[in-house]
Amino acid sequence: MTDVTYTRLNDEAAAGVMDQLCEVYADAYGEVPGEDTTVKSSAFRDRATSALSARNYQLVTASVDGELVGFVFGYSLRQDRDWFVGLAPAPEPGFTDERGGERTVVLAEIEVRKAWQGKGVGRGLHDTFLSGRHEERATLSANPVATATHALYEGWGWQRVGSKPGRPGAYYREYAVFMHPLPLAGRN
Repeated sequence: MTDVTYTRLNDEAAAGVMDQLCEVYADAYGEVPGEDTTVKSSAFRDRATSALSARNYQLVTASVDGELVGFVFGYSLRQDRDWFVGLAPAPEPGFTDERGGERTVVLAEIEVRKAWQGKGVGRGLHDTFLSGRHEERATLSANPVATATHALYEGWGWQRVGSKPGRPGAYYREYAVFMHPLPLAGRN
């Protein structure tokens, strides 16, 4: 396999590569018959731009010979974000407490160009991003019926903790919610 270079970027640097992130996102999902790709790409740009102002935002990119082939970004979860509202089954007391907004990191997006999927780039992005975080746990939400994606996450050590309703205007009505303890096993 060709050498992949992983690079950490802060919010300011990430803003400078937003167009490239959108290209990778569009390529990762490809054409879906009957779907207006501009709607999904526009929604991604809005989410990605909004995330830049989140606490402890970080982007990790994967490049091969100078070409961006994938990325992951996330940020520290704030208590007022209401990330776990409506989580079912109801979590144990204290599960949703963020204790100063530094308890949980949200892995908001992880995307890899179609030609690079299945070659370890996603796992490299995942591990690079999470190994650099100081929080005690990570969370992500996913399409509730994407069982192959769920199996991939579970293989990476994530545990499904339930489902939560999508917010108004969200892409899905419901999301599967996963958690992962930090630091990653075998990492400092």
